[in-house]
Amino acid sequence: MTPKAPYRYHAPPLLRPTLGVVVLAADETIESDLRHYFPAEIDWFTTRVGSSTEVSSQSLADIASRIGPAASLFPHGRKFKAIAYACTSGAAEIGPDGVASRIKANADTESVTDPVTALVAACGALGIKRLGLLSPYVASVSQKLRNVLLDNGIATPVFGSFEVAKEATVVRIDAQSINDAALDLMAGADVDALFLSCTNLQTRDVIAPLEHALGKPVLTSNQVLAWHMMHLTQAGTIVADGGRLFNEHGRAGTRG
Repeated sequence: MTPKAPYRYHAPPLLRPTLGVVVLAADETIESDLRHYFPAEIDWFTTRVGSSTEVSSQSLADIASRIGPAASLFPHGRKFKAIAYACTSGAAEIGPDGVASRIKANADTESVTDPVTALVAACGALGIKRLGLLSPYVASVSQKLRNVLLDNGIATPVFGSFEVAKEATVVRIDAQSINDAALDLMAGADVDALFLSCTNLQTRDVIAPLEHALGKPVLTSNQVLAWHMMHLTQAGTIVADGGRLFNEHGRAGTRG
């Protein structure tokens, strides 16, 4: 059936900030975390990039050639305030500049970030120079991240790992195990804060209790990424369980 008259439609200007996130195919955690951290006043989209089920320095580096094609799948015609590549160790391996150039060549965005860039910015905001680092991955994978942080004036003298090589196992590490491992790692450690690395690690619920137990800031990959994207849009927010980072350095609004 053909309508007798054309339908009317209304296309108002897009005034809400728009964000994009390039997520690893193996990641089961970050989208849930971002829904928690992001305020309702923004629009955000995700696209997936192919990733290996086994984590190694080589498998992380191999993703570089797939970042651009993944970014090209964001809705055409949308102008993004910021797009993030959501892989901590991968961003360290490829390099923030390499990530940014691939995304900007394939999507219309004002800014690009990643968990490493976001962590450096968060450490700057909180005055952190020495981090305790807890990672799910073996030391060889985390070494590149530690080197990049050191190049940015952030030492990681205390390091611990769950020694996991499979992404499907990372997401199954429960909150109590993360909490206990973090407390063991930080016992007597001469550091300013703790960083829980990996966007696939289930860290959101341990931030507040660990900050209470340690008396120090606790940062996570997804928390710092969400915070940095909010700052890049100038639409920051305060999240009641977002830790000191959000509560001391959010811009506006309160959610819990």
